[in-house]
Amino acid sequence: MRVAVVDIGTNSTRLLLADVEDDGARVTELLRRSIVTRLGEGVDQSGRLGDEPMQRVFTVLDEYRRLIDEHGATATFAVLTSASRDAANGPEFRQIVTDRYGLDAHVIDGDTEANLTFTGATSERPHDGEEIVVVDIGGGSTEFVVGRDGHVDFHVSTQVGVVRHGERYLLHDPPHHDEMEAMAHDVRHVFRTAVPDDLRAKTTRGIAVAGTATQSAAIDLELEPYEAAKVHGHILELATLELLLARLAQMPLAERRHVVGLDPDRAPTIVAGVAMLMEAMRAYDLEQVEVSEHDILRGAALALARGEVR
Repeated sequence: MRVAVVDIGTNSTRLLLADVEDDGARVTELLRRSIVTRLGEGVDQSGRLGDEPMQRVFTVLDEYRRLIDEHGATATFAVLTSASRDAANGPEFRQIVTDRYGLDAHVIDGDTEANLTFTGATSERPHDGEEIVVVDIGGGSTEFVVGRDGHVDFHVSTQVGVVRHGERYLLHDPPHHDEMEAMAHDVRHVFRTAVPDDLRAKTTRGIAVAGTATQSAAIDLELEPYEAAKVHGHILELATLELLLARLAQMPLAERRHVVGLDPDRAPTIVAGVAMLMEAMRAYDLEQVEVSEHDILRGAALALARGEVR
């Protein structure tokens, strides 16, 4: 089955086109796209999706619809996450996505998001009984999904995100030290209280998905242009991230846009993102995480092929 999955997130709008066997045993990715659209811009203050952010998403969806048609996808699924869940006009936005672009669009709840993310991130891992946490840092929320052997044991969605917290705390360019400290204190408290101590203690491996992790890996590898195959499976050390944050946080935005390996459109959110990834690792006492290109897009593609979503 040829499937198309669109992820309309708080910070980016992404597309995956893939051929998936009906039992999900094999996934052949044909095309991936990720464009920063910042749908969640201003939602933390206004409670609504803004006209300009929505138009940015629609412009990207025009292109994605063309690509879906060119590749002849027989099934489509669009997932709308944190910004659309939080916004008062989220249902109206979802309806436009469905009607205008012919996508089976769903504002998914935290349970669904967690299961699809964990499925995607662990789909190729052996069933060895190891307790794994998947860390998904997004624009409006951060998800922790803990499980083993393909099954989710625990998940939580926190109201910590790179757009949300960047707008809330990092008010200067470059951010002031006290702004960074205040944000880190908030994030640390939320992360450490979101997951029971005993569960954090027995988790032995971390997998980090989404833009903060993949962009950090690309910077660490000095990739120009971006190469997903090199990013996937890259190990990020906590010590490496500490050095990276110290470097990025003292740069003005205009300078960050020219950092080798960093998508210029992610320069406004990378400082908040790296700080959050570090706090997530510290909460689980992890000295390193594995970066994965397999995330909610892949999980949704598998679920679509298996008939688990409609």
